[in-house]
Amino acid sequence: MRRIGKRDIVAAILIALFTGAAFTCPPFQRLQGLSLDILTALRWTMFGDHRDPATSPVVVVAIDGETYETPPFKGSPTQTWTREIGRVLGSIAEGGAKVIGFDVIFPSSIEQSEIPFGDVSFGSRVRGFDRDYLIALRKLSDSGKLVLGEILSNDHPDRPDRAQQLAVKNNIRALNVHTDPDNVIRRMPLSFSIEGQPMPAMAVELAARSLGVKPEAGPTGITSLSGYAVPGAVPNTLTLNFRGMGHDVPAYSFADLRACAEKGDIDFFRRAFDGKIVLLGSILNFEDRKLTSMHLGRGYDGGPAARCALPAPASAAKQARSAVAGVFVHATAVRNLLEHDAVTELTFSLRTILTIVFAAIIAAAACLLAPTGAAITWLGLAVAYAAVAVGTFAHAIALPLTEPVLAGLTALAMMIGYRFVIADREERFLRKSFAFYLAPEVIDGMVASGKMPVLGGEMRNITMFFSDLSGFSSIAEKMTPAELVALMNDYLSAMTDIIESHGGYVDKYIGDSIVAMFGAPAVDPDHAQHAVAAALQCRDRLDELNDSHPAFRGRGLAHRIGLNSGEAVVGNIGSRRRFNYTVMSDTVNLASRLEGANKYFGTVIMASEATVNQSRSAYVWRELDMVRVQGRDEPIRVYEPLAEKSQQTQEQGIRAATYAKALACWRARDFAKAAELFESAGGDDPPCRYFAKRARIMATNPPAADWTPVNTLEGK
Repeated sequence: MRRIGKRDIVAAILIALFTGAAFTCPPFQRLQGLSLDILTALRWTMFGDHRDPATSPVVVVAIDGETYETPPFKGSPTQTWTREIGRVLGSIAEGGAKVIGFDVIFPSSIEQSEIPFGDVSFGSRVRGFDRDYLIALRKLSDSGKLVLGEILSNDHPDRPDRAQQLAVKNNIRALNVHTDPDNVIRRMPLSFSIEGQPMPAMAVELAARSLGVKPEAGPTGITSLSGYAVPGAVPNTLTLNFRGMGHDVPAYSFADLRACAEKGDIDFFRRAFDGKIVLLGSILNFEDRKLTSMHLGRGYDGGPAARCALPAPASAAKQARSAVAGVFVHATAVRNLLEHDAVTELTFSLRTILTIVFAAIIAAAACLLAPTGAAITWLGLAVAYAAVAVGTFAHAIALPLTEPVLAGLTALAMMIGYRFVIADREERFLRKSFAFYLAPEVIDGMVASGKMPVLGGEMRNITMFFSDLSGFSSIAEKMTPAELVALMNDYLSAMTDIIESHGGYVDKYIGDSIVAMFGAPAVDPDHAQHAVAAALQCRDRLDELNDSHPAFRGRGLAHRIGLNSGEAVVGNIGSRRRFNYTVMSDTVNLASRLEGANKYFGTVIMASEATVNQSRSAYVWRELDMVRVQGRDEPIRVYEPLAEKSQQTQEQGIRAATYAKALACWRARDFAKAAELFESAGGDDPPCRYFAKRARIMATNPPAADWTPVNTLEGK
């Protein structure tokens, strides 16, 4: 997590304000509708609709494909259907329907036909054909149970013919819908102004008559119906709640009802229509199809309805479609009004605030985290927010969905761009400038604090690692400069990779020597154990290079490694103009002396007692000797790591035990016994051969009585 400053905070705020305001402004108004579409589809997918269509207060009588294929309607123009429509309407009213609304318009009558028929028009020949139909309309209209539909338009209005208008008087209401710019119906108008007077829309009129009340318009312009204040983000509209995706409204085939009326089964009409609002409309594949909020989740042309007289056709099963019959838009509006279930959308100001807050959270994440982490945060927050939005939509409250998510994504991209171009430019400069001179942890701290490194240090318990190639000068004399540089680069790279893989930090290179520390800059409680592991792996790695690497093969390179643990000052040390992150203390000097002491014993790795004590449990050690190195008066015990405890061989165990017995004899002045034991374990073990030689000399020329078993090393 990166450190942020005031400039980053200001940038995040400005980006959140910009993206939040941009995605809720009028040019992006379609996103509001898209949110409704997505929420409708997700709610249907996650929760479905457990309501029984039979409990719906509104039903549809469908002039469907079955009707067009059933006699007497098959092959006849719709103008000739009026008598049958009147008969079915009468049966529906007798069955107890509260009110019937027409979502179909018959703009002309067969009685008005001008087609020549002999010496007169066909209309004259069939004068009075619509009498029964008009009587049925008049009867239902007078009882307040019928409302015809019309389409209001300045250019091409669509109204029932004059005879129907006279029959129903003023019981005609508009069927116009509210279409968004993307040609999707998500809202329904509540009223229209006709000759300066507000007139309820069809759905409002049907709901009002069903409840026995009149709609009221409050001083704020909100329409109320029987105490229900109809919510609407767009003035004078109802936001449709397609909770059942059209499947919650039963659809009765007009052909079946006509046959039922002819059969005289009035009980069926009572079971189907008693107390219901009935909408007569067409359900055809080629006529009056509407795109609604259901188009992503795909809606249905009604739910299952009981049959009365005719068998259900093979194609009766309802299929999900992106566009549904228009009559179900009105049916949904009526049901929303009766059940107080219209969608409540947030106001523009609340949508903007919510979008800005979402964008601000993502901008803050993009400011604090790496781009991948910020992208994961955006994805996780988007999924969580979508789940919350779907949950609230189940209660008919629509939170904006696409606006916050897209604003957050844009804020993420803008914040990453800001960091790349402006904010992180200085950090990249610092990292690039100091990458070859300071430890990565030091650079991280410098970037986090926003301050340049300064002189100073602190006491740390660390383990120092010194290594040097033995006899390298004589080897270098036989190589060209190019070969020497290539060899050194390969060697130092291999050793450095091992040291850093174990948490060590390479302080410096001195020719072919490596100076490294464990436990700083990064704090490491197990620094001694990790240093020993790195030393053992470096030993094995050089053996591999000597066997397999072309530049090393045949040169017999060998190195010595010294390890020592203790307190040391670590930090930025140097002049005020130039300094390095390094270490200073006697701990460092002793590690250097132990590296050189390896040449006396023929060992590769030598560690002090302090290092052994801090890592004893992980490795098998053997004590080599007690030595006094140059520059120190106090003798110290020195050890050689043989292997990890889990990897110790039987031969190593026997040799270590024999060496320990021989060393005890040596310290007890039993030099002959010591020489015998050292020689028995000598073989290819340089420390045993070294001690065996010394013990034979001591056995031949015993030391003075005040002799102490301390090996004083003369060289470095």
